[in-house]
Amino acid sequence: MLHALIFAVAFLYGSVGHGGASGYLAALSLMGFVPADFKASALILNLLVAALSFFNFWKEGYFDWELFWPFAVLSIPAAFAGGLISIPARVYGILLAVTLAFAATRLALPDAKDAGARPVSKPAALLTGGALGVLSGMVGVGGGIFLSPLMILMGWADAKKTAAISAAFIWVNSAAGLFGSIKQAGIGPLALWPLALAAGAGGLLGSRVGARYIGVLALRRVLAVVLAIAAYKLFIVGLRA
Repeated sequence: MLHALIFAVAFLYGSVGHGGASGYLAALSLMGFVPADFKASALILNLLVAALSFFNFWKEGYFDWELFWPFAVLSIPAAFAGGLISIPARVYGILLAVTLAFAATRLALPDAKDAGARPVSKPAALLTGGALGVLSGMVGVGGGIFLSPLMILMGWADAKKTAAISAAFIWVNSAAGLFGSIKQAGIGPLALWPLALAAGAGGLLGSRVGARYIGVLALRRVLAVVLAIAAYKLFIVGLRA
């Protein structure tokens, strides 16, 4: 069941240019694991799926380096610092629940129609990237679930370009956050090879669908329901801890 969930999460997240860390943590929660113990494991799967997502969206010509690097340059050290931060299990559970609830809300809503990209100032991109990097490292996600809606809402990029930039942003943040998490707490004893195969297959297929076709809103809404359930469970457990 866990492998099927990981495949589904990777497919759905990959279709919108994301790595799926928040979804993997949700799946672990639904299966009775303690997500705080597996931040590093989720980030490893995130690296795999984000790389596949980036490749497919880049191959279709959607990646914009000049738009990407201002968000990434401060997010990398910030994600590493966030990964070093150890927070109580109760606080982590509630923080992750809020993260998943945000992700669920975002995925349930359709993308705004593209009206032409507006330029983003370098200071704004640098500060945004740094803030998202710290949060990503603390929670154990890549940050794309926060960056994507912001870019679309602010009109900085259309949906396809946002997906390509988010995939790259997720990869660099996941790498930095993983390094920090390993130095702080090591890697949870979860068997990763079977999960990596499931995530890789789902991410490869999902990112190809997302990069070449339109109509993933229904799939994203299914994922939103899963995330909302997991967020509710984590929030209730956190309150009772």
